[in-house]
Amino acid sequence: MCECVDNKIREEVREIMQPYKQEKDNLIQILNEIQEKYGYIPKVAQNEVSKYLNIPMAEIYGVITFYTRFTLEPKGKYNISVCLGTACFVKGSQSILDRLKERLHLEEGQTSADGKFSIDTTRCVGACGIAPVFTVNDEVYGHATVKKLDEVLNELEKEG
Repeated sequence: MCECVDNKIREEVREIMQPYKQEKDNLIQILNEIQEKYGYIPKVAQNEVSKYLNIPMAEIYGVITFYTRFTLEPKGKYNISVCLGTACFVKGSQSILDRLKERLHLEEGQTSADGKFSIDTTRCVGACGIAPVFTVNDEVYGHATVKKLDEVLNELEKEG
């Protein structure tokens, strides 16, 4: 990333942190705001948080990697997540995930080179009654099948 982009992120992160007291208890709230702004938590942002809250980078990294809500990598325009919770798994969500990986040539946590797609898994989206499910950004697709996944991917690919 070029220095001008890093400087812009530093400035924006300082603005995000400004209303918060410099206390460790504010770490998750600050990270959440950064995640919402950028779609991930850039390393330069982690560094700013580390300085502001006087927390080691390793500890911040540990928090980011512990909570599945946070990510260290930018997500695609279409972030597709397959639920692997018990109800979904029993009803075939693994085959949906396998097909998704095959179609997009990606693994979990990866984003396509063009920035269009990313793949994630989740343990539950609270839609067990319509299992199996997958989501595209915030839209839930219930009673999912490999065929339904293919149809959704075909539509997304057309949208560009």
